Amino acid sequence: MTDRQALKSFVESRLEGSRYFLVDLRVSPDNIIQVEIASPEGVDLDECVELSRAIEAAFPRDEEDYELEVGSAGLTSPFKVPAQYAMNVGRDVEVLTADGRKLKGRLAAADADGFTVEVAEKVKKEGAKRPVVEMHPLTFAYSDAKSVKLDF
Repeated sequence: MTDRQALKSFVESRLEGSRYFLVDLRVSPDNIIQVEIASPEGVDLDECVELSRAIEAAFPRDEEDYELEVGSAGLTSPFKVPAQYAMNVGRDVEVLTADGRKLKGRLAAADADGFTVEVAEKVKKEGAKRPVVEMHPLTFAYSDAKSVKLDF
């Protein structure tokens, strides 16, 4: 089976300095390698082909046979790395929290420790006849969310 850590190091060094970053790398027991990359400007097919060829050159198939898939992280897939959060600040997201709550809001910020989502809450002001909608920030550590994905 292909050495996942060596492959990950190779892909990360290959993408270093480019607009692309590694989102996920999986190697199945039957040696199917799946590489997901992303970029704030989107992923171009030529970059996937170029990365695929570079992997094949560095990890020859005649030494160990494998199936290789290089593609972009899907728009409907949950975020996996902090860079995906950072590139989607300002967009609407759906958060499934570790305690099972489902929240929808706008991704307001993301850093190395976690992310902040602004959610709309109805609040009835004292003396008002009807509640008004106010935006409230909720901050999460990455480990506090089971999944976060774009909300279309």
